[in-house]
Amino acid sequence: MDTLRSLSGTEGEKVAARYLEKKGYKILEKNYRVAGSEVDIIAQKDETLCFVEVKTRGSDDYGLPEEFVDERKRRKIIRAAKIYSSQKMYEEFYVRFDIISVLPEGEGLDFDIKINHIQHAFEGQ
Repeated sequence: MDTLRSLSGTEGEKVAARYLEKKGYKILEKNYRVAGSEVDIIAQKDETLCFVEVKTRGSDDYGLPEEFVDERKRRKIIRAAKIYSSQKMYEEFYVRFDIISVLPEGEGLDFDIKINHIQHAFEGQ
């Protein structure tokens, strides 16, 4: 498949942010960095604070994008979420950890972008 192999992580994050906004989420932060950790998108919907890892791949030849969020990455996101929640006074909000995968489907310039939003992708401790 030779579609969007050059689709960057940054472009995938933009696609994911637009998707979330269309679903009624308010984007609070993009690429939030703290204590050696990064969260791609922090979004709010109602009383839920969502920490979203975005994975963009050119194809699913070697696995689905969401399969590449390993335990180490999850721990870093959870650590960043705890810091963010306390610093920004969101401690009373429900916290959720999501993964959004962005994957092109089709050939050449004739393609669609498949978005898979996995809510509650993992639990925080």
